Amino acid sequence: MISAIIVLGLLAGIFGLILGFAAIQFKVEGDPLVEKIDALLPQTQCGQCGYPGCKPYAKAIANDEADINQCPPGGEVTIIALADLLDREPKPLNPENGTESEVTVVTIDEQICIGCTLCIQACPVDAIVGAAKQMHTVITDECTGCNLCIPPCPVECIDIIPIKTSLATWQWDKPDETRTDDTKTAEPAL
Repeated sequence: MISAIIVLGLLAGIFGLILGFAAIQFKVEGDPLVEKIDALLPQTQCGQCGYPGCKPYAKAIANDEADINQCPPGGEVTIIALADLLDREPKPLNPENGTESEVTVVTIDEQICIGCTLCIQACPVDAIVGAAKQMHTVITDECTGCNLCIPPCPVECIDIIPIKTSLATWQWDKPDETRTDDTKTAEPAL
């Protein structure tokens, strides 16, 4: 009995070593440029750029298959950030992809909702919860405002709500990942 436990322990240790070696040996490295580009995109996953999400668009930009001006939710700020990162000239937003608009979220009128689940299936960030034939609701903090849930809704119970910038909703801009820390910041005088 004890020898069987020892044998099983040794086998588990050997398999663990083999798996650990394989994980290190066959590790797939991500493209750091794609990661930097993706970090600059707004993560709405809306598809307005012509790609199914921000990561595929970032890959297309890195591979010179897409231009930097195809993201309406990111708008001019994102185009300028991408141009700086890639050492390119900024250009205006491509009107074929849409226009820059204010930040929004959606809400569902729960009295009208029939629980068809079509909005849940369309949401790329899982911000809508509910069950079949039961009302649905939007997790506002998770909603990116992509509005992809609106077209499939058969009863038009989804409304777009603009988010006004206030003290409660204001956030710092993302830090500049390309900045080197060669400069020292001045310490405040006491």
